[in-house]
Amino acid sequence: MRQQKCNRFSAQNICKVLVISKVISKEQAQELLKKETQVKQVLLKQKSDKKENRILTAQKAASISFIDVVVYLKIEQPGKPGTIVDEDLIFKTLAAAWKLPYKKIDPLKLELNLVTGTISKSFAAKHLLLPLMVQEGKLIVATPDPFNDEAIHDVEMVSKLKVKPVVSAKSDIKKMIKEFFGFRHSISAAEDLFSTKGVDLGNLEQFVSVKSMDELPSTDQHIVNAVNHLFTYSFDQKASDIHIEPKREICLVRMRIDGVLHTVYKLPKKLHNAVVSRIKTLSRLDMAEKRRPQDGRIKMEKGDTEVEIRVSTIPVAFGEKVVLRIMDPDILFQDLEMLGFFKSDFERYKKLVGLPFGIVLVTGPTGSGKSTTLYSSLRMMSSPEVNITTIEEPIEMIHEEFNQISVQPAIDVTFGSVLRNILRQDPDIIMVGEIRDLETAQAAVQAALTGHLVLSTLHTNDAVSTIFRLLDLGIPPYLVHSSINGIVAQRLVRKICPYCAQIFEMNVADLADLGLNVNKKGMIKLKHGRGCAKCRNTGYMGRTGIYEVMPYSESLKRLTTSEATLETIRKKAVEEGMVLLRQNGIKKMLKGETTYQEILRVSWDQI
Repeated sequence: MRQQKCNRFSAQNICKVLVISKVISKEQAQELLKKETQVKQVLLKQKSDKKENRILTAQKAASISFIDVVVYLKIEQPGKPGTIVDEDLIFKTLAAAWKLPYKKIDPLKLELNLVTGTISKSFAAKHLLLPLMVQEGKLIVATPDPFNDEAIHDVEMVSKLKVKPVVSAKSDIKKMIKEFFGFRHSISAAEDLFSTKGVDLGNLEQFVSVKSMDELPSTDQHIVNAVNHLFTYSFDQKASDIHIEPKREICLVRMRIDGVLHTVYKLPKKLHNAVVSRIKTLSRLDMAEKRRPQDGRIKMEKGDTEVEIRVSTIPVAFGEKVVLRIMDPDILFQDLEMLGFFKSDFERYKKLVGLPFGIVLVTGPTGSGKSTTLYSSLRMMSSPEVNITTIEEPIEMIHEEFNQISVQPAIDVTFGSVLRNILRQDPDIIMVGEIRDLETAQAAVQAALTGHLVLSTLHTNDAVSTIFRLLDLGIPPYLVHSSINGIVAQRLVRKICPYCAQIFEMNVADLADLGLNVNKKGMIKLKHGRGCAKCRNTGYMGRTGIYEVMPYSESLKRLTTSEATLETIRKKAVEEGMVLLRQNGIKKMLKGETTYQEILRVSWDQI
């Protein structure tokens, strides 16, 4: 079996399988075999350290496989320009040749106790075995080497279960072993500090020194490691929020990815206070205050960029709940053209923010991407000749090109009061985090009328209803007419996963019954994601915006009277070229970017 295994993983045999499966060509295989020795030397040099002895260096040399060589050279798959032959593709192809299932590991689907409680870390790392789940009485174990019968037999002996091996990429398994066992070690070690020792009557000092459940220090190294892991893990998964929720028996950790919450960990309840205390320490919150909500922020490194994390705590039934909002500059500061605007809407929006004064409002519910639109707009307009000042509660992302002011209601520093004062600071462009009351609205109008461009947000469902919201706040119609340049309503929809997108046909009449009119007849072709490992079987990957851009024209101003109805103004705006949110969503659906379910989900109010 050992000889068979060696043959299976030899360079010639791997090349043969890849050529037969049309993953590489014969010419590419010959080139790979020629370069094998040279590339292995390069990889060894990268892995080796000058202080290591020859034995360690020899061990590292043996650990470099021919698959590592193929991955390093980043060759293109024949007939598929831009498709690199990566580790996933190689192991998937080998698994098919071996007639074994291939499994792309989704860390969100793994159960911490099963992964780390079945075998030891040293055994898992030595044999590259990772327990995934128990299915129909069998233990599913991922491995890049399913022919390691001796190790698989050992796992069967320990687990008392029949093992079913599945093939996974070596780097994925190494990463999961490091992350899960490292996190488990931190959690277990921290839990041990909470374990109540038996009372020894012959040693009263031991009895006195027992810590209560609330006394585990937030500086304990195991808690520090566990919290650091949560941050790193959230960055890897591109999460926008981390929820740490105390329950009766456990501490639940959930992450919001592409707008949907996923349960990531269920930690022992006794560790909840220590984890919360560590986060409070990092965000400079009052650790002793557990009865009142608190807000703070943390600045962290994520690769080469700095990430702002907004921290919010609030008391709930079983303790303090913490929500961490991850403000990633790669997401907040984007190229405006990449946000999802169609060309005509983008041109309209550029004209609105290009005017020298007036108010441009971005509207939508929480989580609809308003902050990204505003920050990306400010970055586009930023230059040494322009003074940009923002008023926020709190400052979402610190950017040195802007003058950013944080609202502090406790000391009467409100949106309205700051707006009145910053006019003396000679701003050209003012961004107000949110218009939520008459004082702020009046100050924004005053700033616009005195020659400043004001950008702000409002919580309304669409562009037209924003006008009525301003009137309801108490702004007179003549001031609304003279100050508003235009309004943008927006939503975020999930994009179809490009790796598992497939075409299907749907009757136009069925779409019309759902409220989606596509102005066609018969059957039309749409796309949806069938679900794959890349998208965690959701069928979606990433998000894009849909927009409703309404310049506040003279004809719309004339219509805005006390007798005007929302429908009258909307009809006129559409006549002048405004495309409704739902219609923009339908255009994206027809282009194959998103699904009709997503359009219905975000535009339910426009039926």
